[in-house]
Amino acid sequence: MHTLEIKDLYVSLTESPEKSIVKGLNLTIKAGEVHAVMGPNGTGKSTFSKAIAGHPDYVITSGDVLLDGKSILEMEPDERARAGIFLAFQYPSEVPGVSIANFLRAAQQARLAEGEELDATAYYKKLYSKMDMLKIDRKFTSRSVNEGFSGGEKKRCEILQMAMLEPTIALMDETDSGLDIDALQVVSAGVNQLRGPNLGVLLITHYQRLLNYIVPDFVHVMYDGRIVKSGDKSLALELEAKGYEWVKQELATAKA
Repeated sequence: MHTLEIKDLYVSLTESPEKSIVKGLNLTIKAGEVHAVMGPNGTGKSTFSKAIAGHPDYVITSGDVLLDGKSILEMEPDERARAGIFLAFQYPSEVPGVSIANFLRAAQQARLAEGEELDATAYYKKLYSKMDMLKIDRKFTSRSVNEGFSGGEKKRCEILQMAMLEPTIALMDETDSGLDIDALQVVSAGVNQLRGPNLGVLLITHYQRLLNYIVPDFVHVMYDGRIVKSGDKSLALELEAKGYEWVKQELATAKA
């Protein structure tokens, strides 16, 4: 079973390594599980997901991240991706002039051994199969990656990338950001199609509404760079009803 273990992780901005944003985070995600991380703005939720994927703006100053028992800290971002880690961005970048079909084809080719060529027929068969599963129009792949896309189209494009790359661990940074209800339902349906025993999912979100559609196995509250509380889906409902102030009060009482 594939497992991502985050051990006592400290993360800073690359330009300010002396100031920690993530401060001793611990979390284990196993294939087949969906974890949701919630918390106020500025607690380090997006920071730790980007650091795990190898984003150059962030540096891991202490702790470790293990994928199937092997540290990934010395791996370049592309090596981490090939090893099975996928990051869906809150704000996906545009890639003008590169069609989605060619972008995904290049990503598939990059995963092959040196000198091995991608079978074009098999590639398009897989692409169209995933598109049909996600109810995406075939014309979609002729468009440049994210160029002129609505928020929902950008997120749908990321779900298609995830379907094609078949990662073992998917880190989804505020997938619901900027989506209306219809787009949220479409994107959530895509994630639910992909969830299963070979994929572990981490959902970072501010709102419980996403978890109405993608029901998590575990919910974690992140505050001041750490996970301070964990539970099942009922914890998200409690946060929706009460906000985060009661969590802060619990922490203050525990320290007193």
